[in-house]
Amino acid sequence: MKIEKPNRVSHAYVQTIHGKMEEILPLYCPVRELDWCENWNPKTVYSNSGLVEKDCIFITPDGETDVVWIVTDYDTEKGHVEMFYHVPQVLITKLEIQVTALSENKTEIVLTYSKTSLSEKGDKILEKFTKEEYDIMMDSWEKAMNHYLATGIMLTNLPNF
Repeated sequence: MKIEKPNRVSHAYVQTIHGKMEEILPLYCPVRELDWCENWNPKTVYSNSGLVEKDCIFITPDGETDVVWIVTDYDTEKGHVEMFYHVPQVLITKLEIQVTALSENKTEIVLTYSKTSLSEKGDKILEKFTKEEYDIMMDSWEKAMNHYLATGIMLTNLPNF
């Protein structure tokens, strides 16, 4: 048996979304993201309800391989979503989303990505997973979701999205 310290990088970002928690939380769904998230392309979703739920599994393409995601927590009362994705023999990523109502139409979202390398290829990916790149991606998410909630239309051509 081999035991190693993990090569892990985590970044958090706080978004302000103009909408109610009840309308925002369901948008973090492999099916509903098709409405607002450009370049989102799930291949298969395994879900009893057809939407995001605890133990929902979905598969997305990633170059030569597929990425397998599993939702480990979806708690609408606590405003919490947790999911992991695995790129075989490369890395495992944990995405944690905490949604908190600030007022009737203003919500704070804390999104935390924690990536753990499983190989040299994963190490190279972590080197590029900088706070600066993460912030650009999360800023694009924030703009896209706010635009969608205000207009019902997907915002396109955002950087690093």
